[in-house]
Amino acid sequence: MNQTGITARDLFHLKSVTDPKLSPDGSMAVYVQTRIDEKTEKYISNLYMFSLITNETKQWTFGDNRDTSPAWSPDGKHIAFLSDRSGKKQVHIMGSIGGEARQLTHFTNGATTPIWSPCSTKLLLSTALKKGETLDTAEENEWSKEIHRYERIKYKWDGRGYFDHLYHQLVIVDVLKNESVVLTDNGVDHLPNAWSPDGLHIAFVCGDADKSDDELFSDIFTMEVETKSLRKVTNSTGFYKDPKWSPNGEYLSYIGHDKEFAGATLSKIWLYTFFDQTTQCLTDGWDVEIGDSAIGDFQIGAVDPGILWTNDSQGFYFLISDYGNTGVYYGSIEGAMYPSILDAQHIYGLTIDPESHRAVVAISTSVHPGDLFTYNLTNGDKEQISFVNEDFLKDKHVSLAEPISFPAADGLTIHGWIIKPARLDENQKYPLILEIHGGPHMMYANTYVHEFQTLANEGYAVLFTNPRGSKGYGQDFVNACRGDYGGMDYSDLMAGVDYALATYDFINAEDLGVSGGSYGGFMTNWIVGHTNRFKAAVTQRCISNWLSFYGVSDIGYYFTEWEIGGDIVHSAEKLWHHSPLKYVGNVETPLLLLHGERDYRCPVEQSEQFFVALKRQNKEAVLVTFPDETHEVSRSGSPKMRLGHIEEIKGWFNKYF
Repeated sequence: MNQTGITARDLFHLKSVTDPKLSPDGSMAVYVQTRIDEKTEKYISNLYMFSLITNETKQWTFGDNRDTSPAWSPDGKHIAFLSDRSGKKQVHIMGSIGGEARQLTHFTNGATTPIWSPCSTKLLLSTALKKGETLDTAEENEWSKEIHRYERIKYKWDGRGYFDHLYHQLVIVDVLKNESVVLTDNGVDHLPNAWSPDGLHIAFVCGDADKSDDELFSDIFTMEVETKSLRKVTNSTGFYKDPKWSPNGEYLSYIGHDKEFAGATLSKIWLYTFFDQTTQCLTDGWDVEIGDSAIGDFQIGAVDPGILWTNDSQGFYFLISDYGNTGVYYGSIEGAMYPSILDAQHIYGLTIDPESHRAVVAISTSVHPGDLFTYNLTNGDKEQISFVNEDFLKDKHVSLAEPISFPAADGLTIHGWIIKPARLDENQKYPLILEIHGGPHMMYANTYVHEFQTLANEGYAVLFTNPRGSKGYGQDFVNACRGDYGGMDYSDLMAGVDYALATYDFINAEDLGVSGGSYGGFMTNWIVGHTNRFKAAVTQRCISNWLSFYGVSDIGYYFTEWEIGGDIVHSAEKLWHHSPLKYVGNVETPLLLLHGERDYRCPVEQSEQFFVALKRQNKEAVLVTFPDETHEVSRSGSPKMRLGHIEEIKGWFNKYF
């Protein structure tokens, strides 16, 4: 049978499975399955239930809405989840044996992921409120009809928009009484995270309203629910998240770092002991990134579970990012770390039975968009339990990503992959597209990327690497590009191209393309200003001018200082030196610029500046913008815009090759 390759429009046929959650007794797993409705071009997410006893799967919620974030009550009798079926994301609850879902919250500005109390009668969550507003007095937000006045640097956020005077406050909802109590009321966002085993305390993450512009940090707090008295666990020196109590209540684990290398610092695991109020870093000296740092464009709604304690309170499981893969480790309270799952794959979801050490994991590879597997973490036994794309993919050719390693100019080893063209004929020559990830402190991984598969089906070889600055290769490596954007990171990427040309005879050295988004967009702009070896280029949600980026991005003022090494007042020359716009006169490569119009991370004016400068020189350039889309346009943007984004990339390269 002749198989066809992956096309851009296959987005409408592929499904994703995410956020698995095992029941308290370990017999059932609920998860989210997401598809795109081809007629309405909307995402539809429903909950599904898998029985580990009968191996049967049943659809649990229905309708053309987004049902996400399932959470089991500790007694196993109910599942709470978020649904937008009423217009905004609200908490709904249904019995674990099925039946109709009941809407629990009716908050004006919606609700966040619910967290059950140990007694299964209350839920901890947050909702957005204006300062001084209560749940009863909240009115529809009409801030857009008012004059906007800003006194803080943080006045806009990508995906959230301009400051609307709303802050996420902690709320406890009594499920039985259907009553809600607001626990906080101050000018800072709160991220609820956990209950103490006795149900008397909660843990959450927030910053400092007075210092959030200048002293960037997030702290861990615990609160006694009855009195609202607070205990601050961290000391406002870094970024911390995911506080979780050990089952015996003696410890609080959390993840984070003290910003030793600013935004390039690897996260660590910390343990706070309540008895003597001491803190210990359990992974000090371990040169591994905690959590999932993989970049992809397919798994909608993937959730990193953070720390998952075992019932004996002696250890926990967690995800790590290493050498282009994500794996599962077990850590002990003494600081010993043991690998549980280390394979060439991307684990983008994890849930465990804390008693039996059985798990359900969500796994993707370059040729597998993602499915769920049961996993015995003690002996490695593994069994696939979801097959959501099996029927569709049986007639499709998905191109394998072949791992490669090559030396950088200074001797460092750089790791990456090459995807060969679909229907490869060794006697033919094919164009090569270099893809560059964003961050830059993230990593490409052994995971399915729809854009890459679409290009491979069009007859392109796709090269994607993790140059210095990427996570997954140690602290020195991830820090190595700071202050040197366009230096050795650029050299690493060119070394990858040189390696591919020297290694693969089927690549045509005269037919090279380059593309990347965010930091990858910056680097694409930099590349075309420093070499003419590429025949065509596509820059996505790019940075072109660090001087203006400093003042228009939601992170520009501190990101520029951290990454480039200067500010607009004292270091304008350095910022300009690292700006691709400075070198726009050298560009000869035809350039397509893609940008979301509501991108506040790398605002659209970054593409506009570069585009206008090119056109004023009569250079070949096209600017394509995507209405109402944010920085996430190619990953979680509207299906129509995601499809259009890939089609634009494909069409541009097809024009020149």
